[in-house]
Amino acid sequence: MSFSDPVGDMLARIRNAQTRGRSTVRTPGSKLRRWILDVMKSEGYIRGYEIVETDKGFTEFEISLKYFDGIPVIRELRRISRPGRRVYAKVDKLPSVRQGFGIAIVSTPQGVMSDANARQRNVGGEVLCTLF
Repeated sequence: MSFSDPVGDMLARIRNAQTRGRSTVRTPGSKLRRWILDVMKSEGYIRGYEIVETDKGFTEFEISLKYFDGIPVIRELRRISRPGRRVYAKVDKLPSVRQGFGIAIVSTPQGVMSDANARQRNVGGEVLCTLF
């Protein structure tokens, strides 16, 4: 199966699963997706994820979604940089999501990290998505 936007597909699966109230969701595995999930886990937006081998030999991530009093922790999940329109930002131009209450996930030369970590390390990069 081929995707034109694998990260966008993962974000859509998470949004759809939370809309339905699911506790877990599966998505195909890749390094970039793993790095994004690591940031989401360290920032407290998901409980965690497990790497699952399918019977066809592919890897998948089983993502455990997080809820607070029955309401999803992730209220808004938006893809910023797309395959047809890449969005790059210098360290002083990184977006502030909901006046600092949300995060932007940024792909930098030092790895995938949140916007706060990118500011702390003084690096810019491609703005992948925003979470609130």
